[in-house]
Amino acid sequence: MMEGYDIVVVGGGHAGCEAAAAAANMGSSVLLVTMNMGVIAQMSCNPAMGGVGKGQIVREIDALGGYSGIISDISTVQFRMLNRSKGPAMWSPRTQNDRELFAHSWRKQLEEIPNVHFRQDTVIGLITETDSAGKAHVTGVQTGIGSTIHCRAVVLTNGTFLGAVMHIGEKQFGGGRSGEKAAYGITEQLAGLGFESGRMKTGTPPRVDGRSIDYSKLQEQPGDEQPAKFSFSEHTRPATKQLSCWITYTSPEVHDILRTGFDSSPMFSGRIQGIGPRYCPSIEDKIDRFADKDSHQIFVEPEGWNTVETYINGFSTSLPEEVQTAALRKLPGFSEAHIFRPGYAVEYDYFPPTQVQHTLETKLVDGLYFAGQINGTTGYEEAACQGLMAGINAHLKLSNNAPLILRRDEAYIGVLIDDLITKGTEEPYRMFTSRAEYRILLRQDNADLRLTPLSHSIGLADDARMRRTELKAAHTTELLSALKAESADPETANPVIVPRGTDPLKQKVKFHNLLLRPQLNFADIEPLSPVLTSLTQTFGALRDEVVEQTEIKAKYEGYIEKERNMADRLSRLEDVPLGTDMPYSKLTSLSMEARQKLEKIRPNTLGQASRISGISPADISVLMVYLGR
Repeated sequence: MMEGYDIVVVGGGHAGCEAAAAAANMGSSVLLVTMNMGVIAQMSCNPAMGGVGKGQIVREIDALGGYSGIISDISTVQFRMLNRSKGPAMWSPRTQNDRELFAHSWRKQLEEIPNVHFRQDTVIGLITETDSAGKAHVTGVQTGIGSTIHCRAVVLTNGTFLGAVMHIGEKQFGGGRSGEKAAYGITEQLAGLGFESGRMKTGTPPRVDGRSIDYSKLQEQPGDEQPAKFSFSEHTRPATKQLSCWITYTSPEVHDILRTGFDSSPMFSGRIQGIGPRYCPSIEDKIDRFADKDSHQIFVEPEGWNTVETYINGFSTSLPEEVQTAALRKLPGFSEAHIFRPGYAVEYDYFPPTQVQHTLETKLVDGLYFAGQINGTTGYEEAACQGLMAGINAHLKLSNNAPLILRRDEAYIGVLIDDLITKGTEEPYRMFTSRAEYRILLRQDNADLRLTPLSHSIGLADDARMRRTELKAAHTTELLSALKAESADPETANPVIVPRGTDPLKQKVKFHNLLLRPQLNFADIEPLSPVLTSLTQTFGALRDEVVEQTEIKAKYEGYIEKERNMADRLSRLEDVPLGTDMPYSKLTSLSMEARQKLEKIRPNTLGQASRISGISPADISVLMVYLGR
């Protein structure tokens, strides 16, 4: 069978779904090839989206016209804004989701996009041609049932399936997810084309029958009293009802039982060669690395509205099933726990991401893009944003338009991709707010203001999205101006502000200055001014967002301006291009390490070069001298 599409997306996980949707919405004909149509957008691990650093990414995906935020809102069973006690740069939205509804909603969304086509099959190889300059170009894919599908670009979003092996104690199974087989052929072919590959590991905890848990012995963790949502669009609404999560703790007794299985642990016996995620370790890894800790927190999370299946977050393990069961039943509330399926580890192939460009197109093969865990990342959110950017850039290249590359001061997505292609990774990479040097600029509340104009300029965000963003910006400016123009009278203000723990006014003060007091917020001062009250009533559905944006801008104006100035100064390095033919190996004034790493990574700009591990300020000075700067 011979068929043709603009883009073939391989894999129907979070990266693949965003890649297919973005490219198709921009006008490309897209074929999404997945091994099982029944598990498109499956939440393979915990049924949750967002969190610290990750919630910012979901809001950025939404601002760029992706669907992860919308799907998360539709399937929310609990919403929490994490880190509310800290500054707004740290506020991170997170949803607990209905696993089945999440996947169903994603598939429904994809099926509503006319340019997305589907095939249940396995891609076992790429079809490439080599041009007169010796550069390989992708021209299609070969599938497991013998089909040849021609295309102009391929996005590989293979998740944990390439050469995958699952481990439970001393047992090993071929497969990238419970009940699903591994994929073979692509790794071997890419190695033949000159790609370097490696092995990584991830894991998942046991799933438990919620009817067998005694919740009276657990600590309840309800959602926010006034839940928000991820998407900036008007297509979703905050949750009106929520499910609680629960917290319990391990104990020395639990740890002792787990240790009895260490001899059979694939992690400690050496059967697993891949490196696991540092920031989401298995329970056996925790008690080994943190031997001084008597207990570890365990989150008990519902899988959805209409199921008793429960996710035991923090108890990821690949120990023998009998050890898992014995240890689990010593947790408070779990003495009668019934396991639906045991935890396991999965080891899979990945490709060090220094082999891809900022567009996520590979350096070795033209028209081939990598997104998600194939690049060494972990997490739905990290995968989804890479898929989105790969889909966008594949379409832009095919239509002969400039690529969309997000800078580190523009988005967490820009930080993630720049980290990957510049520094590489030897362990599964996950996003944290601490990875972003401009996190005061990259807040979750202003993702639409930062990114929707960019998305609209490439035809992804529609006019309605753009109008909403422009209206939000205009209303914020109006409210800030009103705060600076209107004054608070001591006679009416003091009875309100003094009980809040702040000093009384002795004379009239602008409301803007009053808002700068840490004890006060906009809700405290708004009733003191008929002008402010009247103005906010005109904002309609945007009112809460505008008020939040205005309050943050007023209170943190100095910090925001300082960080913006710093970003502008450092951006000068980003504007200094490094040609693709830079003779690094001949620049003997560079350190040997610098020469080797610059030759391998081939950074696009001086700024990117400065972020490569092992490149010193002296090396940057040498490059500047060479460039005549």
